[in-house]
Amino acid sequence: MDIKEAFAKALKQARISKQLTQEDFSNVSSRTYISSLERGLKNPTLDKINDLASVIGIHPLTLISLAYMADDNKLNTIDLFKLVTNEIDQIQSA
Repeated sequence: MDIKEAFAKALKQARISKQLTQEDFSNVSSRTYISSLERGLKNPTLDKINDLASVIGIHPLTLISLAYMADDNKLNTIDLFKLVTNEIDQIQSA
């Protein structure tokens, strides 16, 4: 699965878990655009990920994390955040 497909799966999973329809995103995107994201046809910008997460009511990193966990089925939440925490610590201490 490529990252576009993984983001598509994550977006749809998050949207459905909050019982939102594609139309619920109308103040930030068209239903057609949301549909194309959920089918893996388009890549959202960081600004758009922020907007989508806001409508869903989650942090943008949650949406991105779900995508990377879908892309790499071996990663669970704990392992992903250990990896990210270690990388951030290394970068900040450099």
